[in-house]
Amino acid sequence: MLIRSVVASLFDTNCWIIATGKGAECIIVDPGMPDISAEVEMVIEEEGLKPVATLLTHGHLDHTFSVKPLADGYGIPAYIHPEDRRFIADPTPIIGADFVARLSKVKFDEPLQVELLKDGSVLDFVGLSIKAIHSPGHTKGSLMFLINDEYLISGDVLFAGSIGRTDLPTGSAQEMRNTLAKKVLTLNDDIHVLPGHYGETTIKYERKNNPYLKELG
Repeated sequence: MLIRSVVASLFDTNCWIIATGKGAECIIVDPGMPDISAEVEMVIEEEGLKPVATLLTHGHLDHTFSVKPLADGYGIPAYIHPEDRRFIADPTPIIGADFVARLSKVKFDEPLQVELLKDGSVLDFVGLSIKAIHSPGHTKGSLMFLINDEYLISGDVLFAGSIGRTDLPTGSAQEMRNTLAKKVLTLNDDIHVLPGHYGETTIKYERKNNPYLKELG
């Protein structure tokens, strides 16, 4: 499997570009801010890839900022959970009016094609089986994506040694605990984790070392 990342500098968000190999179809996950579409396009050209979809783990601006130029530029859909869809075009309720005001020159709008995912939705394209796992806690509509039962794109649910914050709008500490207990700890140890921020890890390592998972174990 080919896995490349572009880190969006404003919040060090990992944008993942995933395909079965060079020259294949690919998905783009969580293109953040500032606009990293040029950097993502460079990777796609280097590897000879053909994008077929953008996937969003949740509606925070640091994961969605570049989705419209990429999705519309390649003529592909963006996939997101219905609970977080509204934040693509209007991030104000989730990040605050003050922050949005500082981006006054930016016009927010969702891509031309938006597809909604629910818990258990399976996307069979680009030669991969991609299962959407509804994982509320960080936001109401947070998703994780399990690829071929080998890789987990965890968004801002699970990090190396930590978890996503739950004190932002639509976040919930209790829902996060439920997600960790029922959606993360039930995964196989050998699954490789590609988080929304920071470095890669494994379920096995986090089960043994992540204090939030050890507490529930």
